Amino acid sequence: MKILFAGGGTGGHLFPAVALAHKLLSGDPDSRVLFVGTRRGIEARVLPELGLPLETVSIRGLVGQGLWGKLRLLPQLAASIHQSLGVIDRFKPDLVLGVGGYASGPALLAARLKRIPCVIHEQNAWPGLTNRLLARWAERVFLSFSEADGAFNRGRTMLTGNPLREGMEDCPPLPDADPTLLVFGGSRGARAINRAMMGALPRLEALRGRLRIHHQTGSADLGEVSQAYRRAGWGDAEVVPFIHNMAAAYARAQLVICRAGATTIAELTACGRPAILIPYPFAAGDHQTANALMLSRRGAALMLAQKELNGDILARLAGDLLQDRERLLSMAGLARSLARRGAAERILEECRRLVGACSPSTQKQE
Repeated sequence: MKILFAGGGTGGHLFPAVALAHKLLSGDPDSRVLFVGTRRGIEARVLPELGLPLETVSIRGLVGQGLWGKLRLLPQLAASIHQSLGVIDRFKPDLVLGVGGYASGPALLAARLKRIPCVIHEQNAWPGLTNRLLARWAERVFLSFSEADGAFNRGRTMLTGNPLREGMEDCPPLPDADPTLLVFGGSRGARAINRAMMGALPRLEALRGRLRIHHQTGSADLGEVSQAYRRAGWGDAEVVPFIHNMAAAYARAQLVICRAGATTIAELTACGRPAILIPYPFAAGDHQTANALMLSRRGAALMLAQKELNGDILARLAGDLLQDRERLLSMAGLARSLARRGAAERILEECRRLVGACSPSTQKQE
């Protein structure tokens, strides 16, 4: 089976597609995959490192653009659809799978024009604009959360969960050693979380010497945050711009401070890790708040709005949790109970079925 994965821009869109690609290739060496994205997205950096092929199109997002901005993007949209048609002609996929982000739009529209079956994977509890617009042409819409079902034609949706990177579903139980706090703000970091952690360090003094901190800052804030850790006497903290092996990072952590993107939520539940979730307030449709509420209402996480975020509050919440192992264990168990494992297998099985149903020989027999 040959699958064209369309979309990206952020790790939340890209990494489920990477998980699907790895699962497909490991199970069937004769399969082939190709990604379509943009030069500005995370895919342009991550996919070459993973040895996965990428072609790019020239497109920007519509969200946040005024009427005049949207009109100016129309020629670019037309050009990107033309580029996507060329990619499809060269690769000849059996199926196109959109994972969200504005780069998925041109490829899915091109697939529609070429009468190639296309499907969508929606990671969030509330769908993004691209997926809502394109779902009417999709053979199937795969959902990570049942809450997203109402935004689509329910006859075409399928609850699968979110495909996870290798090792996530094998995460061990909550460690019993000295506590480790994992902090990250998505693939590019989060300035609000970085600055709140800088303010929280002096207020976590009672835990210094026992608490280990692993903090992904993003490349832009690395120098400033590293210096703040050293000034506060936390020179042994592991402060890095990007964490490549997230499964190992989760395995070491007793508590996670992070955003509430769909992929992060799926990883937290699969690994069974308690979290303080700080939703990105400017995400399309405020979907991160919907994701965070889903976990916090079930007792698996705490939600802290960014407008309320500061060093004092973050230190108090994290400090109280890190010194209450019974509560951490309870939150961990509740998080793990919400996990939906095997998403990649379910999605690929349905893709194979759709490709078989759309093949010329099958249609001829019908």
